[in-house]
Amino acid sequence: MSSVLWFQGGACSGNTMSFLNAEEPTVIDLITDFGLDLIWHPSLGLASGAPARELFWDCARGVRPVDIFVFEGSVIRGPGGRGTYDVFADRPMQEWVRDLAAHARIVVAIGDCASWGGLPATAPNPSDSTGLQFHRRDPGGFLGSDFRSRAGLPVINIAGCPAHPDWITQILVALATGRAADIELDELHRPRTFFTSFTHTGCSRNQYFEYKQSTVSFGDGTRQGCLFYEFGCRGPMTHSPCNRILWNRQSSKTRVGMPCIGCTEPEFPFFDLAPGTVFRTQKVAGVIPREVPEGSGHLAYLAQAAASRAAAPAWSKKDMFVV
Repeated sequence: MSSVLWFQGGACSGNTMSFLNAEEPTVIDLITDFGLDLIWHPSLGLASGAPARELFWDCARGVRPVDIFVFEGSVIRGPGGRGTYDVFADRPMQEWVRDLAAHARIVVAIGDCASWGGLPATAPNPSDSTGLQFHRRDPGGFLGSDFRSRAGLPVINIAGCPAHPDWITQILVALATGRAADIELDELHRPRTFFTSFTHTGCSRNQYFEYKQSTVSFGDGTRQGCLFYEFGCRGPMTHSPCNRILWNRQSSKTRVGMPCIGCTEPEFPFFDLAPGTVFRTQKVAGVIPREVPEGSGHLAYLAQAAASRAAAPAWSKKDMFVV
């Protein structure tokens, strides 16, 4: 039986709520079928007050073993490195994180904030927030780039804002059943099984993308057209399976006319939410997308785009959805 302790920092709760909605496997499956000992969780933990603090101290001192320490939310170091902007159970949360990470066999960061700082780390970052082992794309974060858990692993980052519930539970199952060695991580410590393909993979708008047919309003965007060219969709540059492992087993952002906002990448929120950058494709000279799909240079992209538009069949300019 593997023990799991889940802490919530940085005033974040989205990943906790996401976790509770998991379907394959469910939270109940984790406990009844895979034998997880859920020591404490912000929504499911039975202990509170003094008994909870005693439990946390036992874990922090290594008296009670913690196999998997799960953390969501950014690590808040302000003001002046004291961490007192985020106090939990009578201590700065950063002190709990430091002690628990040192004793845990495996450390897992859930969501963008825990992975690389997320929204709180956006400039000017008055709370001095950061991720567990990355600050945006830069290695380091709170624990430092050299940190390794007792199992010899770096922090495992399950990114997203929030992360898909089934990404969370499936990774926890693999860790709890002794298959940590089977989880190959990318350069940002994300499990490759979920973060190798792009949000673009499986998008129901791919026929419009291939022929460079864009939608020009959000109303039209619920039915037809690619959201990349005008509305800032980051699907071709974002590593996630959002259009393969659907949300609520039904849909995704792009399938309902919402641009992918790239929330599994460390640069999120992109352009630090500067005016005119949200839901708008940034362009050079008003024509060329500032960022093109990963692996494609600007010149190659422009040549392909021109040829694709010229070859676009009539059906690619129409609403294809009839059901």
